[in-house]
Amino acid sequence: MADGKTLVVYYSRKGTTRRVAEEIAAELQCDIEEIVDTKDRSGARGWMGAARDARAKNLAVIEDIKHDPSSYDLVVVGTPVWAWTMSAAIRTYLAENKGRLPEVAFFLTTGGTGMRRTFRQMEELCGKPPVACLGLKARHVRKKDPTKKIKAFVGRLRG
Repeated sequence: MADGKTLVVYYSRKGTTRRVAEEIAAELQCDIEEIVDTKDRSGARGWMGAARDARAKNLAVIEDIKHDPSSYDLVVVGTPVWAWTMSAAIRTYLAENKGRLPEVAFFLTTGGTGMRRTFRQMEELCGKPPVACLGLKARHVRKKDPTKKIKAFVGRLRG
């Protein structure tokens, strides 16, 4: 992917996944797109609804995307882990764009567990294996510096 056109796509409820997405996009010097869930996911009630929708594998209503994934060589998809799976917004993005996705890579942030399961579900939904994956604990992103792990992930993407 050293010379390929790359897009970083992410959903973030509280900003943790956004921080990682922005750092990846800056390292790759590529386009970035935030997936916007039209449902209010703020506060405790929003968090509970988000977990319920994720666990039930519900799709979300998302705003129209600005970047056509088929015009890229690689799409890097990021999500928080909710109830041991991806966010409803990313589930929707992947479902709606499955046939338009070129090569993919995944990253996620989690408060605890669910990394492997979430990566596996993202792969199944895309219908293709990722070229690389990066899983980060949310507390590590907030309280430490994840730059070393992000740079290693970007290095794998560049091949």
